[in-house]
Amino acid sequence: MFLEEALKQTVDLLKPVKVLDLCAAPGGKSTHLQSLISKDSLLVSNEVIRQRSNILKDNIIKWGTSNVLVSNNDPKDFSKLSGYFDVLVIDAPCSGSGLFRRDEEAINEWSESNMMLCSSRQRRILADALPSLKDGGVLIYSTCSYSKEEDEEILDWLISEFELENLQLTLNEEWGITEIKTEKENYGYRFWPYKLKGEGFFLSVFKKTASEKPAFQTKSKLKLVSKKQKEIIGNWVNPGDSELVIFGNTVYAWPKNLINDYDFLAQHLKTIYSGTALGSFAHDKFIPDHSLAMSNLCSEKVIKTELSKENAIAYLQRKDFEATTAFKGMQIATFNNYPTGWMNVLQNRINNYYPKELRILKDKI
Repeated sequence: MFLEEALKQTVDLLKPVKVLDLCAAPGGKSTHLQSLISKDSLLVSNEVIRQRSNILKDNIIKWGTSNVLVSNNDPKDFSKLSGYFDVLVIDAPCSGSGLFRRDEEAINEWSESNMMLCSSRQRRILADALPSLKDGGVLIYSTCSYSKEEDEEILDWLISEFELENLQLTLNEEWGITEIKTEKENYGYRFWPYKLKGEGFFLSVFKKTASEKPAFQTKSKLKLVSKKQKEIIGNWVNPGDSELVIFGNTVYAWPKNLINDYDFLAQHLKTIYSGTALGSFAHDKFIPDHSLAMSNLCSEKVIKTELSKENAIAYLQRKDFEATTAFKGMQIATFNNYPTGWMNVLQNRINNYYPKELRILKDKI
C-alpha cells in the first residue's frame, strides 16, 4: 500500500512508464504495480532464483494482462540496459527482522553476521541495477528489516556513492508511519507493528540526477505468425491491439506499442514469460495455453461453462469433476463467471487441462 503512495507522489502514472521490479517473487508488488501503471506502460518483473521466478510467472498469468515481462536475471544483467527504466523498485533481500512478530522461524534464522551479509548484498544489488535507471528516474528501496545497516546506512551510502537525490514523502499522521532522518539528512519511512496494522517494513525514495547513455538497440529477431496460423488462432483469440509473435515454440500476444521493447529485452534478458502466451501449434492444430483462458484476449467464439463450487474445487485439484454443458470440445471452466482454465468435453468424459504444477494439493478445503 505504501509502495503505491510512494509512486503516486513521485511518478506521473498517467504517462507511459517503464518499471523494473527487481526482486519481485512471489508477485504481490508486481501485480499491484501493474494495476497502477497505464495500459501503455511496461513492467519488467524479475526474480533471480529460478524456482521463485516460476511462482512469479504463475501469479502474473493469473492477473491476465499483457504489458508485463517476467525475467530470471541477476541484478548485474540489467546494467546492460543503460538508462532504460523510469522506475526501479528494489525490495531487497534482507535479514527479516521485520517479520519477527508473525514468524518465529525468522527469529531463529536471524544473526548479526547474516544481517551484515544482507547489507553487503543490498549494496551490490543496488550498484548493479542503478545504471538501468534513466536520468530523472525514481528508485524505491525497501526492506523488511529494522537494522540501520540495511536501512539508514544504505540510504547515506547511496547518496555518497551515486548521483541521487533523496525524496521526502508526505505522510498522514493516521497511518502510523515513522519518518526517520539519517545523519546525512536523508529521509526514510519505518513501519512498527505496534503503531500500525502491518509487519516491520522500511522504505525510501530517490531521484536519479545523472545522465546515462541509452541502451544500444539491437537488430530485430521477431518471428510473426503466418497468415494461415493467424486464421486458425482467430477462432480462439481476439488480439485487439496485440501483435502475434512466435517465441520459442509458443505463440504470444505482445502489445503493439511494446513490441520493440519486448523484442529488445528478449535479446538481453532470460525471459520466461512476456505479454500473453496464447498457445502452440501441433501441425495445423492450435493448442490453447492456460494463460489465454486467464486473459481478456479470448475470442467470443470460445465457450464458457459455469461450475458449481464443489466441481470448481475438484477442477482446481485436477481431479475428475462434472459440468453441465450442451457443447463438446475445448472450453473454459468458470466459477462465479471467473475463468479457471481449460477443459475438453468429450462424449463420455471431461478432460481436465488445469496445469499440474498449479493444482491444489489439499484433499479437503
